[in-house]
Amino acid sequence: MSDPGDETDLSFLFQLENLQKTWLREFCQTVQTHRPLFVALHCQEVGGKNYEASMTHVDSFIKELLSSDAMKDFSRARVYLDKNYKSQEQFTALGCCYFIHESLKNIQQFDFKAKKFRKVFGKEVCSDALLSAATLEKEKFPQDYFPESKWSRKGFIRTRWALADCAFDLVNIHLFHDASNLVAWEKSPSVYSGTRQKALGFVLDRITDQRFERLPYFIFGDFNFRLDSKQVIESLCSMASVQTVRSADTNEVDKLIFRESDNDRKLLEFDRELSVFKERLHEMDISFPPSYPYSEDSSQGKQYMNTRCPAWCDRILMSASAKDLLVKPENEEKSITYDNIGPNVCMGDHKPVYLYFRLSTGAGKPHANKHKCCVVQ
Repeated sequence: MSDPGDETDLSFLFQLENLQKTWLREFCQTVQTHRPLFVALHCQEVGGKNYEASMTHVDSFIKELLSSDAMKDFSRARVYLDKNYKSQEQFTALGCCYFIHESLKNIQQFDFKAKKFRKVFGKEVCSDALLSAATLEKEKFPQDYFPESKWSRKGFIRTRWALADCAFDLVNIHLFHDASNLVAWEKSPSVYSGTRQKALGFVLDRITDQRFERLPYFIFGDFNFRLDSKQVIESLCSMASVQTVRSADTNEVDKLIFRESDNDRKLLEFDRELSVFKERLHEMDISFPPSYPYSEDSSQGKQYMNTRCPAWCDRILMSASAKDLLVKPENEEKSITYDNIGPNVCMGDHKPVYLYFRLSTGAGKPHANKHKCCVVQ
């Protein structure tokens, strides 16, 4: 007779393995569709919510990703994984993966200690001593930024790249979530929105300070941006269908569920957190559904959970100077794509989003090059 704990562990591992295979397949299909020469992949919650139990599977996933058919022509790679969960003061659970196609010759990565660019050779995976790594900057938010000053896995990682004469920063970020729906609904904007605003401002100030040359930057990750809950309830719920859920023991109302279908465009009206940074951050037009919170049932790839109001938590943002690098030429079709990955399958509670574009180098020169890039969150 087997131990019930073993059955639970086996079930968990089976679900984790299936999700990884689905994620890898959908990611590789996106790469094969667009055929970029440079791919930047940012991950949050490396190891998942149960990171102590599942962190050991991260290395095998990275190995499978690096050896996949879709990535076989990417001769160089840099992978940074913050896996040291025993150091709560520094642990962010962020992961950054960068893949460089063999045909892309003139690319360099910045050494923050030597303050100069270096050529990129071979494939490297770094998961130990990220704080001492010369090719990145990693910071966890100050403890007083965290709600009730309790540590959680929130912070950012910055790397810097040069493609020919075009240099830019790539920033992986994970901001604070809404701890309570009820508290989020109390006022507009919510107290959680203010916490995220403070943390994002901290990151923007850090990556544009005087320590290094200021460059165009792309910042993408889980911003945990939420809709203005109070305004959503007052506006949309007046027209939505209502389901009353009562307690089985007392028959008292336990919760109310408001449902309205096909309302993505209306919901965008209440996506307001980014407006505070409209002078510093820019984004391509959103045409995909909210990226969170999807059901984690493998048979419900398009279904949201009813634990939270759907929101565009996962975003790819950029400075004005970075946006200028990828402005779509009038004579090129589909040169920029901003969309989600795996729209019809379970990818976890977040749907990854990606931005495919052509990066202009040698701007203003007669033979300016346009390199295809893809950044994935």
